[in-house]
Amino acid sequence: MEWKGKKVIVTGACGFIGSHLVEALVGLGVSVRAFVYYNSFNSWGWIDTFDDELKNKIDVYCGDIRDAYNVRDALEGMDIVFHLAALIAIPYSYIAPGSYVKTNIEGTLNIVQAAKDFKTQRIIHTSTSEVYGTARYVPIDEAHPLQGQSPYSATKIGADAIAESFYRAFSLPVTIVRPFNTYGPRQSARAIIPTIITQIEAGATKIKIGSQHPTRDFTFVKDTVSAMIRLAETEVSIGTVTNIGSNFEISIGGLTSKIMELMGAKLTVEFDEKRARPSNSEVERLWADTTRLAGTGWQPSYSLDAGLSETIQWIRKNINTYKAGIYNV
Repeated sequence: MEWKGKKVIVTGACGFIGSHLVEALVGLGVSVRAFVYYNSFNSWGWIDTFDDELKNKIDVYCGDIRDAYNVRDALEGMDIVFHLAALIAIPYSYIAPGSYVKTNIEGTLNIVQAAKDFKTQRIIHTSTSEVYGTARYVPIDEAHPLQGQSPYSATKIGADAIAESFYRAFSLPVTIVRPFNTYGPRQSARAIIPTIITQIEAGATKIKIGSQHPTRDFTFVKDTVSAMIRLAETEVSIGTVTNIGSNFEISIGGLTSKIMELMGAKLTVEFDEKRARPSNSEVERLWADTTRLAGTGWQPSYSLDAGLSETIQWIRKNINTYKAGIYNV
């Protein structure tokens, strides 16, 4: 695919992965519309931190994917949609599950309906490894059964099914990308890696986390973004689900030790019950089979140590943007 001159919209552009994707697409010469969540503060999220030269290359559209008219207005004239907008915090989904249904499921319906009507060339719909639930076998390939172990994961299963149905019913050119645990600069403190780093950097005497035994497959954000772009380039991915991961698992306890080593810290790790998921909701093991992704020619550029080191340096420079002493649901 020739990216230069393409009109691309990124929903969730104000967020962690979305903002990195916007940067990468601008670098490819793409005409980017950044769909950000409207708010009365006129905040564009992480796009606000871009330098003026980069911001001037982006068409920022403030809206709400829960509003079908709003979505249609945003998508009209776009060649490609990267759909990342979602409510993603698992703990908050226990508190406000209805908002996840409206945003994740109904929002996705609005996207694919508008894309169908406008005959959009490609739709890249962002899923999550959480839809698999606790691994029944590893590594987890795309044929692994789905299991909603939190309201969040249940709504993402629903959103994926909506996207897939529009491919099957209307031949909408949908690709479902399923990232495992993405991390890196700009990630919020609700995620485990910023949680550990910010506590150490803020001078905590103990690190408070939830369960240490679950395993995760971590991918640096720049690798996740490059994989999404690669999957948008190949027609083979249309109508498929593709995992994005590193094909490597590490326990949360092992991850904590690795971060402490990289930061030169030796602290006691303390179990904090409020940070743990309900027992039947905890996803015990995630490890991606990336065979399908590798078949596109994509390979990760960052090792875990390299990605963590870059993340640590970024958080050190931006520690004041975090409330390190407060558990962020």
